[in-house]
Amino acid sequence: MIPQPQGQDLDFVNVAHSHLIHSHWDKLKPLSTSLTPFRIKHILLKLKNDDVLSLEFFNWVHKHNPSSHTLETHSILLHTLTKNRKFKTTQSILRRILTPCTIDFPSKLFEALLYSYRFCDSSPLIFDALFKTFAHMNKLRNATDTFTRMKEYGFFPTVESCNAFLSSLLQLHRADVALSFYREMRRDCISPNVYTLNMVICAYCKLGELQKASETLEKMKDMGLSPNVISFNALILGYCNKGLLGLALKIKSLMGNNGVCPNVVTFNTLINGFCKEGKLHETNRIFSEMKVANVAPNTVTYNTLINGYSQVGNSEMGIRLFEEMGRNQVKADILTYNALILGLCKDGKTKKAASLVKELDKENLVPNSSTFSALITGQCVRNNSERAFLIYRSMIRSGCSPSENTFQMLISAFCKNEDFDGAVQVLRDMLDRVITPNSSILCELYSGLCRCGRKQLALKLCSEMEGRHLLPEGFDKEKIAISLPENETNN
Repeated sequence: MIPQPQGQDLDFVNVAHSHLIHSHWDKLKPLSTSLTPFRIKHILLKLKNDDVLSLEFFNWVHKHNPSSHTLETHSILLHTLTKNRKFKTTQSILRRILTPCTIDFPSKLFEALLYSYRFCDSSPLIFDALFKTFAHMNKLRNATDTFTRMKEYGFFPTVESCNAFLSSLLQLHRADVALSFYREMRRDCISPNVYTLNMVICAYCKLGELQKASETLEKMKDMGLSPNVISFNALILGYCNKGLLGLALKIKSLMGNNGVCPNVVTFNTLINGFCKEGKLHETNRIFSEMKVANVAPNTVTYNTLINGYSQVGNSEMGIRLFEEMGRNQVKADILTYNALILGLCKDGKTKKAASLVKELDKENLVPNSSTFSALITGQCVRNNSERAFLIYRSMIRSGCSPSENTFQMLISAFCKNEDFDGAVQVLRDMLDRVITPNSSILCELYSGLCRCGRKQLALKLCSEMEGRHLLPEGFDKEKIAISLPENETNN
């Protein structure tokens, strides 16, 4: 039993309680300076069946005498809220007190909740709320520790909280841990629902274990669960990511047999899968099938298609799709414009690409790294390394970061035009950003410098890169020297 209030403490608790239940907040104010953790605790215990008044009093104390709150007063309020099924408020308070916590605070909080559990007539759902809050906050170690300690005291989380933990694990790319946790759920007889199994399918797909993912989908019915569109989409994505497009289409055909209709995500996943493989004829067929099924294409659909055609230099088809977007009142975004600009640039239509860049302002869109990279590609295709370099400088001034590919395109363009000073300048910028060039680009620059009589500069660059651990694997200057004519290597 906890110590009961006596004497002045008892009088204070009874008077404060009376003011609270009669909403005499003005009479309560003079008592704020006499509040102690012991008194607050017993006032909260007297209010434990009234979650609204408990929270109001707790917040009032927090405003007028915050230092009198302790882990125990927090615990009593949390028990009251959970018992009255105010789960959102419970998690909000837990999140607030756990955000700036010390390493041992989660353990102390668990102990405090455990200590006050019985005299608050609480529910096991308080520990479930704690576990779920840790999961939502991506505090995976704390969530795991809470889950283990809950079981030690005979408390088990709900399937919804387990799902929150699985979701966090997948977001943090811990598919292996997610599957391990699912197996523990099953051992503890926590019955999964369709959302649980959808995440299990995702986990198997992320690990490349597509057979097991497929088996999980098949087992759903035996477990009394009906796969939904997310179940099928997860497996379709798994097959598309592995380039197994025939099997992805097979899964889509199974949807109808299970009374599930493909949605925009289904079609977008398949369209993206075929575009990545460069199979644009099949992509177009799926796009047509999407329209027949009365599934409205969205921005992602069009962006994927435009990008697919742009990658193969078919800017004309990209423009047609862009016009169709407008007719169907589908909003274009920066990714749409970047894909169009890239397609035009790959076709060498740099003026038309530049006019699209001017449209960005009208659409309240800001050029990003991909926009500049596409424009640089256009100038490199036209062998205009000087213009490409000006766009690169503009890119840097705009605060955009060039990618490894952008740097390498520029170096290669300068080398082709035998502007080795430009190529060296870009290489130095690349090294300043701690990006290692690939072996073939460095070979191109090294041999170019040697051919124009600047072998010493080439050797100096290699020495600098070696010292900064940025020399690419497979680069061998001796082999390059052997391949060059003798008079070029002796310069």
